[in-house]
Amino acid sequence: MSRESLPPVAGPARRTVIAAVGAAGLAVALTACGSDDGSSDSSNTQAGANASGGESGAGGNASSGSGGTALAKTSDIPEGGGKVFSEHQVVVSQPKAGEFEAFTTICTHRQCPMTDLQDDILVCACHGSRFSVTDGSVKHGPALEPLGAKKITVDGDSITLA
Repeated sequence: MSRESLPPVAGPARRTVIAAVGAAGLAVALTACGSDDGSSDSSNTQAGANASGGESGAGGNASSGSGGTALAKTSDIPEGGGKVFSEHQVVVSQPKAGEFEAFTTICTHRQCPMTDLQDDILVCACHGSRFSVTDGSVKHGPALEPLGAKKITVDGDSITLA
């Protein structure tokens, strides 16, 4: 049989190609959320190490005008709530009048950045973990570890990330 006598071979349909590209994009997006290979264990350990570097409050009431990044005025942080500073991956809260705390906004479950603050609860959009912004504790899993403390200083009415 000669090559001329063979019927033409059709390529994949346009819909098939578009569906395959879309599925590949979805797979990449889902992979970014993490895997079950346990690779986050070292990251969780690091988050715990960061938390142990500064106890609750992490020096939040100490006065220090040196270095650091200015975040907010004390009046910007609601009592019993907090404010997310996503560009610095930190949330600052005021559990009681004049007492300020700061925690990382990186979820301890799969290290997703969090920006959704609902009253005094920081919500992870990736897997639904919920954390208290007043003490960093887990309020709802799948996360098991609390948020790592961040060191801040309060000088007058200024809050600075150390």
